[in-house]
Amino acid sequence: MKRTTKYVGLDVHQATTIASVRDRGGRVIARAILPTEATALTDFFQGMRGSVNVAFEEGTQAQWLHDLLVPLTHAVTVCNLRGEPRRPGNKADVKDADDVSRRLLKGDLRSVYHGSSDRRLLHDYSRAYLNALEDSTRAMQRLKALYRARGISVAGERVYSAEHREEWLNRLPDRGARLRAELLMMQIDLLRQLRPRAQATMVREARRDPVYEILRSIPFFGPIRVALLIATMKTPWRFRTKRNLWGYAGLAVVTETSAEYAYVHGRPVRRRRKPLTRGLNQNYNRVMKNIFKGSAAAALGRPGPFRDMYDRMIRGGMREDMARLTLARKFAAVALRLWKRGELFDATMLTVQSG
Repeated sequence: MKRTTKYVGLDVHQATTIASVRDRGGRVIARAILPTEATALTDFFQGMRGSVNVAFEEGTQAQWLHDLLVPLTHAVTVCNLRGEPRRPGNKADVKDADDVSRRLLKGDLRSVYHGSSDRRLLHDYSRAYLNALEDSTRAMQRLKALYRARGISVAGERVYSAEHREEWLNRLPDRGARLRAELLMMQIDLLRQLRPRAQATMVREARRDPVYEILRSIPFFGPIRVALLIATMKTPWRFRTKRNLWGYAGLAVVTETSAEYAYVHGRPVRRRRKPLTRGLNQNYNRVMKNIFKGSAAAALGRPGPFRDMYDRMIRGGMREDMARLTLARKFAAVALRLWKRGELFDATMLTVQSG
């Protein structure tokens, strides 16, 4: 009996999931509206015969749905459609599911890595730490914005201190602003208590990972950076070369070129024209970029092999911004190489092409 292949596109929502099923010829052979529940989705996919490929968009439920469908299907693709132009016409859930199944059949989806459930506990701990850090930063920025909106200078960190709280509250002219400031100060106090706990739990879990000591051997890779790197990257084998990692971490230079060829004596000849640079790629993982750029910035302030490398680039005529970018790339390349090979850091490797 001939084995059939089906391409399923899902439009996932909190309560319902719309499924669009296509055959190999591109014809929609079935549509279904399912509750977004494990039992209903499992029964739906177990009822399909042949090889089943499924795709759905990245979102809050993506990891749960990925882990649920991997044992039930031939291939699961979690795609990222952010930043893409919206197609003309009306928008509807069924049309979205049809579009995903059509693009899955064409191979026109940009996948997002979800991988296995390894290091899931560390990932959750790292998210708890980052959430506490982001919420604390947001509350601090809101508090200072409250004062600036009333023409009150609020430089420094004294406004966050409990010792000077009454002094700062008395500077606000009305009761509504004082209440807002007082609530924000209470939020900051609570988040300052939660951050050390979240940080300690994350680092303690990271130390149990075999790769922790390898990455800690890299200069300026402290416990927090290493824990976040392990939790975010999960495995180095996601990246075939260092250039793939540079793009994921937002360290890839974007170039544009046009009219590359001209006809000379009846033959196409490439013009000697340099591509125009358009900055770094905009689609990247912010945690990874902060790790590598933060390490590069720290390395510039202290003597060592990375600072020596930076000084050599500057003496060679490289611009400072490009030298800092190259240094951040070197940190990424070294981390990838050591993780893959299981080796400790050696300063002599900075002269070797890593990746």
